Amino acid sequence: MGTITISVKNEVEKDFRKVVEELNEFRGMKKGHLGAAITEAMQKWVEEKKQRRIADEQMKLSEKGLYLLHKNWRLKRNEIYGRG
Repeated sequence: MGTITISVKNEVEKDFRKVVEELNEFRGMKKGHLGAAITEAMQKWVEEKKQRRIADEQMKLSEKGLYLLHKNWRLKRNEIYGRG
């Protein structure tokens, strides 16, 4: 398990601690709850960033067009979906 030392705005820290303390699943602030909540938040952030990167890469590919059957037959995204 890794250790990270970070600095956050006081208001963000207060709000985060308050939410962690109020959650029913934690039933107050006990040892390990803050770390578990921060781990969950970090995992969600990482997953969102990965999904955004994947979506951006797919959009770039779709903007290049789609080659079908023959290298000279090229359709762009708006042609496939009848937009534009």
